[in-house]
Amino acid sequence: MKLSARNVLKGRVVAITPGAVNVEVVIEIAPGVQVVSIITKSSAESLGLAVGKEAYAVVKASSVMVAVD
Repeated sequence: MKLSARNVLKGRVVAITPGAVNVEVVIEIAPGVQVVSIITKSSAESLGLAVGKEAYAVVKASSVMVAVD
């Protein structure tokens, strides 16, 4: 797999919550650290996503904001 995105986080699918059109996918990238994504049902099916399966959270953004209190 080759991507232009610089932020590729390898993990394991820990939850899939289907909706009417979209699916919420939770990927655990480290113990207690999760990334949540909303994708279409057809994309989830095409990727063959299932709880326990290895997957990648790919973040592509032109800017990332940083904030502090």
